[in-house]
Amino acid sequence: MTAVEAEPVKLRLGNQLGRFVLVGGFSFLVDYGIYQALLAGGVWVHLAKAISFVVGTTTAYLLNRRWTFRASGGSAQFAGFLLLYGTTFVVNVGMNALMLHLLAPSRWEITAAFVVAQGTATTINFLVQRLVIFRR
Repeated sequence: MTAVEAEPVKLRLGNQLGRFVLVGGFSFLVDYGIYQALLAGGVWVHLAKAISFVVGTTTAYLLNRRWTFRASGGSAQFAGFLLLYGTTFVVNVGMNALMLHLLAPSRWEITAAFVVAQGTATTINFLVQRLVIFRR
């Protein structure tokens, strides 16, 4: 008798959303930690945001692919990932810059802009991953 690897069962929306939030929280900490470290090191704010976004979203993609959406991967999914994260990269960094421009200088300006930008990109990411990239 040969062992046949069964395709993992797709999780229900509530389970996926819960896992997505956990992965998102962890990825947020990675993203924000790198962002703050780069800013403390004197890196230009927009470059720091761009670098932290790439690291944070790559972390989120890898964890979501395996754990949240239980996908095995493939070139079509990776192409979808590149297109999605290219789009959300522009949205995230652009929203961060816009919020920094609109918010009055304060102790919380950088954090508030980061949270708004991250929230916008995260919403887009979940919807596109669930409905397009990892649907079965």
